[in-house]
Amino acid sequence: MTAPRQSERAAEAVLECRELTKSFGGVPVLRGVSLSLRPGTVTALAGENGAGKSTLMKIAAGQHRADSGSVRVGGEELPPGDIRAAHHHGVAIVPQELAAIPHLTVYENLFVGRELRTRFGLLDRGGMARRAAEMLSVFGVDIAPTAVMGTLPVGVQQIVEIVKNSSRGAQVLLLDEPSSAISEREVEDLYGVVRQLRDTGVAMVFTTHKMAEIRALADRVVVLRDGGLVLDAPMERTSDDAIVTAMIGRELTDLFPPVRTVPREREVALRVEGLLVEGAAAPVSFAVRRGEVLGLAGLVGAGRTELLEGVFGARPSSGTVEVGGRPVRRGQPAAAILAGVALVPEDRKASGAVLSMSVLDNGSLPRLGAFSLAGWLRQRARTTAVGEATSSVSLRSRGLGQQVGTLSGGNQQKVVLARWLTGKVDVLLLDEPTRGVDVGARSEIYAIIAQLAGSGMAVLMASSDMTEVLGLSHRALVMAGRQVVAELDRDALDAPDVQDTIFRLASGLAPAQPEESTR
Repeated sequence: MTAPRQSERAAEAVLECRELTKSFGGVPVLRGVSLSLRPGTVTALAGENGAGKSTLMKIAAGQHRADSGSVRVGGEELPPGDIRAAHHHGVAIVPQELAAIPHLTVYENLFVGRELRTRFGLLDRGGMARRAAEMLSVFGVDIAPTAVMGTLPVGVQQIVEIVKNSSRGAQVLLLDEPSSAISEREVEDLYGVVRQLRDTGVAMVFTTHKMAEIRALADRVVVLRDGGLVLDAPMERTSDDAIVTAMIGRELTDLFPPVRTVPREREVALRVEGLLVEGAAAPVSFAVRRGEVLGLAGLVGAGRTELLEGVFGARPSSGTVEVGGRPVRRGQPAAAILAGVALVPEDRKASGAVLSMSVLDNGSLPRLGAFSLAGWLRQRARTTAVGEATSSVSLRSRGLGQQVGTLSGGNQQKVVLARWLTGKVDVLLLDEPTRGVDVGARSEIYAIIAQLAGSGMAVLMASSDMTEVLGLSHRALVMAGRQVVAELDRDALDAPDVQDTIFRLASGLAPAQPEESTR
C-alpha cells in the first residue's frame, strides 16, 4: 500500500474526543462534547467558568474518567482515566496551578522521573544541567539550569513546565489558563514558545477569557456553554461578538453601562497632593469627585498598583491624601479604612480573599471590630451585614457558609468587593477588577462599579485592559515610569485613535500628529 502523502498525514487528527459526558454529584458538566485536534494547530477553548473546559482537558489528559464517550490519539483509543497511557501517547497538560516542584532546581524539574545517571549509577547532575541548558535555549529561555524553581517568576516556571512536556515527546499540549497569573512581558515569552511548538507540529489547546489572547494565538476557537459545544470555527471565519455571544448565550451589544456625566460642582471625595510613593520618579496630584470613575492606564511597571497602595497607606509615601476634605494619616491602612477608603487588590487569591474561609468570614474580615463586642463576635449583626452586602453584588453561592475557594473567579471577586460594603465607603480603589474573570461575570462587575459610582462613591481604577479603562472611566490618567504623563477627559477617551494615543504616551512616545489636510 502506498504511504499517505505528507499533506494527508497533516490533515489527520492527532487527538479526538468523541461524545464525552461527565457528571459530578449528579450535576452534568459535559454533555456529549466532541473535539478533534490536528498537528501544528492552536485551539482556543473558551467559555464561562463552569462551562466544562477544565473537565474536558482533564479527561483528554487521563486525569478524569468520562462517564461515556472516548478519547483517541492517532486513531488508538486510550484507556479511560489513565494518566500514564495519555503520557505514553504524547498527551500532556500544564494546569493553571503548576505542578512544578519549587524546592528543586530547574534541571531537576526538567528531568524528574527520567534522571540521567553515570556509568556508576550516580546522578549525572552535570549532564542534566547541560542538557537542560540546551533544551531551554531552543525556546530562548535565558535562565540558569541550577536556579531553584520556586525563586523564578510564575511565567518562567510555566515555560519550564511546557519545555519539560515537549521534551518528553508531547504531541498534544493542553494549557489551562496559561496567562492568568503572569505579567505582560512573560505573556509575550509564552506566546513565542507556543508559536514555536506549533511550528514543530505540536497540537495545542489553551483555555482563556481574553479575546486579545484568542486573536493573538489561535487558529481555531471552540466554545463550551453549560457543558455543551456551541461554537467550533476557524478564527478567520468568526468575530469577537460571535465568540462572546456563544459564551454567554445572549447578545452582548452593551458590555459596559453608559458613562453618565458627573457635574463639575460635585464634591471632591479624594484629593491627592504631591504624593510621592517609594520608588516613584515624581510626585502625583489629582482629585476624584463623588460619582466619578478615574482610570489609571499604562504598561506593566508603570506604577499603577504602587499608586493605589500609596493612597491606601499600604506602601511608604509622602505627600497628602484627603478624603472628604480631611487628611488621612500616611502609611496606615487602618486610618484609610476608617476614613472610608477601600482597596480591592490585583491578586485576589494572594491578597484579597482567604480561599479556605467561608463567604461569611471573608465578608467580615476588614471590619471585624465593628462586629465585635468585648472580644465576642456579634454573629447576628455580622450575618445580616455580610448577607446584605453579598446580595447587593448578586453573589451566586450556596450560602454564606460556602468556602470561597469553591466559587468561580467572578464570584470570588464579588466577595472581595462586597466585604467592603458592610460599612461606609467613600473612595473605592480597584486594581485589575476583572482579572481572571469570564466575560459574563465581567459585565456584571462593570454594572456593579457603575452602580457604586452612581451612588456617590469616588472610584480610582487601575486596569491593563484598555477597553475597560475606556468603557468605564469619566477621565483617565496615563502612567509611565511611575509617574503621570497625561490626563484624558471623556471626549479624548471617545476619540477613534485613543488607544494609539494611550499606547504612545505609556511607551514614552509623542502622540501621533494629525495629518494636515491637502488644499
